Amino acid sequence: MNVLVTGGAGFIGSEFVRHLLKVKEYRVYVIDSLRYAGSLLNLADVQSEIEFKQLDIRNRNELEELFIEHNFSIVINFAAETHVDNSITGPKIFFESNIIGTENLLELCLEHTIDIFFQISTDEVYGSVKDGFQIESNELNPSSPYAASKASADLVVRAFAHTYKLKTLIARCSNNYGPRQFPEKFIPTAIRHLLAGEKVPIYGNGSNVREWIYVTDTCEALIAILTHGIPGSIYNISSGNFKTNLEVFSDLCRIMRTREDQFQLVKDRAGHDYRYALDSSKIRGELSWQPHEDFLSGLEKTVNWYTKNQNRFLNW
Repeated sequence: MNVLVTGGAGFIGSEFVRHLLKVKEYRVYVIDSLRYAGSLLNLADVQSEIEFKQLDIRNRNELEELFIEHNFSIVINFAAETHVDNSITGPKIFFESNIIGTENLLELCLEHTIDIFFQISTDEVYGSVKDGFQIESNELNPSSPYAASKASADLVVRAFAHTYKLKTLIARCSNNYGPRQFPEKFIPTAIRHLLAGEKVPIYGNGSNVREWIYVTDTCEALIAILTHGIPGSIYNISSGNFKTNLEVFSDLCRIMRTREDQFQLVKDRAGHDYRYALDSSKIRGELSWQPHEDFLSGLEKTVNWYTKNQNRFLNW
C-alpha cells in the first residue's frame, strides 16, 4: 500500500514517518519543499526506508506526475506554513500553501481514487478560549492569518468529503514540542538563548497559556486515527499539560541549571491568543489513545537533544 506523507521532512512529519514505517504493509513516500523549516537531516536515520522527493504542494503539475507514477492509497498532509509570526508579516504564502496546496491534493485524491485523505490541523483553528475546552464540533474562530489558513483548509477538506464523498480524516493537535523542531518556536528558541547565555524573549507579560504535548504522543495518536479512525471524523489530540510561557521558561531553567532571571518581556504579538485548550475525550474513548510522556520528562529529552546537536541547531 503506497502512502504519501507531505511535509514529511518537518518536525512532526518526520517523527510521524518513523512511526508509519513500523506498519509493515505501508510503502512510504515523502515530499517536502525544504523551504526552511524542513530538513533531510530530520529523516537521515530512515532515508533508506523511504522514497523522498523535494516538491511543493503548490505545484499541481508535479504533484499530478507523482500521483500517476505511484498510485497512492493514502495521503497524509502535514505540509504547511506554520509560524504565526511569519503569517503576520507575510500572510500570502500561508494562504497559497495551506489552502491552495491542500485543495491541489484533494483534487488529485479524487481523480486518482485515493482511499483516505488525512489532514493534520491545529488547535489554533478554534481560537482563544478563556475557560473550558474546545470539542470537535465547536465553531471555528481563528485569529491569526496562520490559523485562518488552517481553518480554511479544514473546511475545504470537509467540503470535499460532503460534496464528493471523499473519505477524509482531520486531526487537530495542541502545541507540540520535542527533538528536531525548527528553532523559531518558543521552546527551541528558549533553549538556544539559554545555551548561548542570552536572555530569552517572552511576549507580553508571559501569561499566555498553551497545552503542550510531546511529539511522540502526537504521532501515536495520528497512527491510531489513521488505522482505526472513522472516515469523515475530526479528532482533537491533547495532553492536559497547560503551561504559561513563563512556567515553561522556569522549567527549562531548572533542567538546564540556569538563572530564572534570564528572560526579557518584549512587545506582545499582534492579536496574540491567550489560551488554547482541547477536549480529547473522543480519541481517548473511541480509539483508546492517551499520552504517555510527562511534560517535564519530555522537556528533559528535548533539552538533551538540542544540547547534543548544538552545531546543527545553532546554525540551522
